[in-house]
Amino acid sequence: MSEPLPIDAVLPELRAALARAGRAVLVAPPGAGKTTRVPLALLDQVAGRIVMLEPRRLAARAAAERLASTLGEPVGRSIGYRMRGESVPGRRIEVVTEGILTRMIQSDPALEGVGCVIFDEFHERSLNADLGLALVWEAKGALRDDLSVLVMSATLEAGPVAALLDDAPVVVSEGRAFPVETRWLDRPLPAGLRLEAEAARLIRQAEAETQAEGGTILAFLPGEGEIRRVSGMLSGSGCEVLPLYGALPPAAQRAALAAPTTGPGAQRRIVLATAIAETSLTIPDVRVVVDAGRARRARFDPGSGMSRLVTERVSRAEAEQRRGRAGRVAPGICYRMWARAEEGGFPAFAPPEIMVADLAGLALELANWGAEPADLAFLTPPPEGALAEARALLRDLSALDGAGRITAHGRALAALPLHPRLAHMLALAGPEAADLAALLAGRDPLRGAGADLAPRLAVIRDPRAQVAGELNRGALEEIRAEARRLRRLVASRAASVRSAGGDAVPPGPPRPGGNAVPPAPPGGYLGNEEGMTAGEMASLAYPDRIGLRRKGDEPRYVLSGGKGAVLPAEEALARARMIVALDLDGDGREARVRLAAALDEAGIRALHGARIEQTRFVRWSRREGRVEARVQERLGALVLSDRPWDGAGPEEIARAALEGLRAEGLRWTPAAARLRARIALLPELGPVDDAALLAEDDWLLPWLGKVRTVSDLRALDLAEPLKARIGWEGQQRLDREAPAHFVTPLGRRVPIDYDGEAPGIELRLQELFGVTRHPVVAGRPLRLSLLSPGGKPVQVTMDLPGFWASSYADVRKDMRGRYPRHPWPEDPTAADPTVRAKPRGT
Repeated sequence: MSEPLPIDAVLPELRAALARAGRAVLVAPPGAGKTTRVPLALLDQVAGRIVMLEPRRLAARAAAERLASTLGEPVGRSIGYRMRGESVPGRRIEVVTEGILTRMIQSDPALEGVGCVIFDEFHERSLNADLGLALVWEAKGALRDDLSVLVMSATLEAGPVAALLDDAPVVVSEGRAFPVETRWLDRPLPAGLRLEAEAARLIRQAEAETQAEGGTILAFLPGEGEIRRVSGMLSGSGCEVLPLYGALPPAAQRAALAAPTTGPGAQRRIVLATAIAETSLTIPDVRVVVDAGRARRARFDPGSGMSRLVTERVSRAEAEQRRGRAGRVAPGICYRMWARAEEGGFPAFAPPEIMVADLAGLALELANWGAEPADLAFLTPPPEGALAEARALLRDLSALDGAGRITAHGRALAALPLHPRLAHMLALAGPEAADLAALLAGRDPLRGAGADLAPRLAVIRDPRAQVAGELNRGALEEIRAEARRLRRLVASRAASVRSAGGDAVPPGPPRPGGNAVPPAPPGGYLGNEEGMTAGEMASLAYPDRIGLRRKGDEPRYVLSGGKGAVLPAEEALARARMIVALDLDGDGREARVRLAAALDEAGIRALHGARIEQTRFVRWSRREGRVEARVQERLGALVLSDRPWDGAGPEEIARAALEGLRAEGLRWTPAAARLRARIALLPELGPVDDAALLAEDDWLLPWLGKVRTVSDLRALDLAEPLKARIGWEGQQRLDREAPAHFVTPLGRRVPIDYDGEAPGIELRLQELFGVTRHPVVAGRPLRLSLLSPGGKPVQVTMDLPGFWASSYADVRKDMRGRYPRHPWPEDPTAADPTVRAKPRGT
């Protein structure tokens, strides 16, 4: 029997909880032994197989090997594992990666033959773990009441998970830990310092300062590239430097996990690991931890339309996990590559992946299951906005219909182990797209080769191809292996469909303007006798990233989804008229293209003809200063063809001219301005400010049918349209209450000035003799500018009776001497109006 582990003390309690309730939550710190002890402890009480989920491939393989070793067996008897592209069957316990469980339960919702599902390392909160638990829990409630569910975690707060599982029993193992001394940098690292150089320096310092303590040094770095570079910097250190990351070959992984050699000549070991070593794996004899303080996480990248690994600061919880690795077997030391004062700015926990990841795969799985997130037991529900965006993409790929239900094509995509975009491409293009699908799903095999997809595909298909750039052989072999697997998978599916008399590629649901999924020939795939180009295949995965070069010298493109993109001018692709952008830097205004393939319009029309819409439009062009009538062929935001349209009607032209009028603004002739001022005095006739008038359509449209240019707009007289706007009754009322002219007692028509603060007229004082009531316009006094016989102003009044009774006497006294031949009666109210002078001699 193996050495005792802390988890052993709570195994009886855990067995009893599962036997009693059929569900439990186990919280045990790293190193307690939960991964390697718990499945074996449940073997005799579980009827059927035990399926245990591990979040990473490396951890799944290592767990299966450790479990089998404990039983004294090789992997493949009682213990097996399954992951993408690799499977070793086991009779009793199967360790699987999380995506595998989703495939299992989607194909067999009752999980026949499975007696218990264990979710290990659930605190990592991966998207697939959250989805897997939600599906398993619903299957247990609906189909398999006898199925046991166990959630295991190193740091998770157990309460919410237990509540999610109908108040599941919680079992806690205290674990075993030795004290760990923490050493920080004296000051924060300077900006721009290379992480690898500082990490290598700190590892050398840790090795020199802890020679007396001995033991393995475990250094945490973000990813494979940093591990490779730091390993090179540590060559000649006198230590055995071992890498540990997910893409490492199994033999090299086992070397890092093996017990260190002892005795004369044995070298001290330095293990350079990614975050996988935080909790999922047991690395023997670790006494010293060096933490670079970075983690690589999946983040949804709008620039690529898929999840991308980004390097971020670790959370405080992750830093504590790493620190604890140094205290499992003896007192230890943790070197942190940051100043102590910086820790306050670290996030407390890493966000659940469901909050930051691309949800297209999740949305497809939910549709395939036939459920909404609210129907399932999600510890963190998916964000509504991200889920809506994911569903929009799936509708565009014809994986969902207009009502959000999964289509036959969607079920075909869900059965492929790829992102829905790439599955869509593979389903339509067939086995010849396998290389491209594997390339786009994997790591870049050719660093420094620019943005062109072509050399990457060339080196995948021909290892002797001469290409520029730094070749990553590990990534290349992974891509080739995955491409072979995808090729076999899609070919076998096509053969089974053909043997059943169906189509290899079912057409998608109908959509306005055509079908998003072009129908394939019976038993075949899209393409022609020569096959499809890489750009054509890629455009199936990225129909929203087809780019058309803008006019001008710079290689700037508009994408079919409406965004802008730019290629570096030195790129060979920069001369291409059309591209498909496979990877962008995510800039919201104009993204930089990081990976693309060339396209031609014939290929686009052949593959995406159902998406191409012919549109006719009439609009105002501010640049040309005129109405334009055009007919265009458009693929999303791309204009594939554009020519004049002679069939536009007067109403369409008028509406376009109205756009121009709104852009140019209203221009008022003096007559139209006076009319507007009169109408403004009668609010019941409607507002007449520019904003209100331009907001209305009907009053202007009948007058714009012949307008074509800015000159036509500027020549437009708004007086007649304004009259039509208020109608005949309005005009009659306007003439009564705010007339254009004032009729004097002599019958003369004097224009009323409506431009000032109050409507007003100018006329000779003598012309108003006998008027005893002040004239009124629209209920307001008319402003009277009274003139002398010589036309000079003598008084402005808005109270004519008051003027006659007061100021007139002074005016009369002054004016009689100047204009003796004109009448100046003492009582103007009793005199007759006149504009004439007295005859000479009177």
